[in-house]
Amino acid sequence: MVVQDAGTTGRRSRLSAEREHELFEAVLDHLREVGYEALTMDAVAARTRSSKATLYRQWRSKPHLVATALRHSKPVRAAGIDTGSLRGDLVQFAEGACQSAEKDTALLRAVAFAQQSNEELRQALRHVMIEPELAAFHGLIDRAVRRGELAADIPAAAFVPHMMLGACLVRPLIDDAQVSSDYLVRYVDAVILPALRLN
Repeated sequence: MVVQDAGTTGRRSRLSAEREHELFEAVLDHLREVGYEALTMDAVAARTRSSKATLYRQWRSKPHLVATALRHSKPVRAAGIDTGSLRGDLVQFAEGACQSAEKDTALLRAVAFAQQSNEELRQALRHVMIEPELAAFHGLIDRAVRRGELAADIPAAAFVPHMMLGACLVRPLIDDAQVSSDYLVRYVDAVILPALRLN
């Protein structure tokens, strides 16, 4: 089976969807165990019973492989969410985002720290994860404007992704508690919608 690789536009993968999923899960498990700096393509190849040449052919480098694995395994994405209302879209995203927050938030925080000193990783994360997610969030806002829910010139609209991500990453630090569906929905109603003048 031939599948489109989620991390690279216009390139085809020779791996089946099942094999890609298995490989990405192994990459993330190893990343959780040893951290980004200690993860090597040799170790990934051994762990996934792959050749290092295959890994480089498919993903070019460790940063691209890690970024694509993170993108592939993300439990919820803004793309594809369209409930017919901006609140419904944000609530659906919030409810999905908390499903594996404890595991994924720690992982994303560790990779975010690593990218501060690794320009290739930073660029890979932007290309594979951040830019597609920002485009999808902008789509949520654009649809709300077209429906007449939201004025086109609301300054806070540009900061919806920042607010949502901030809620996920900061709660464990401030409240010593993991993100929950109830918490994020209350955050949408108490913070994001008022900022957008929708509450």
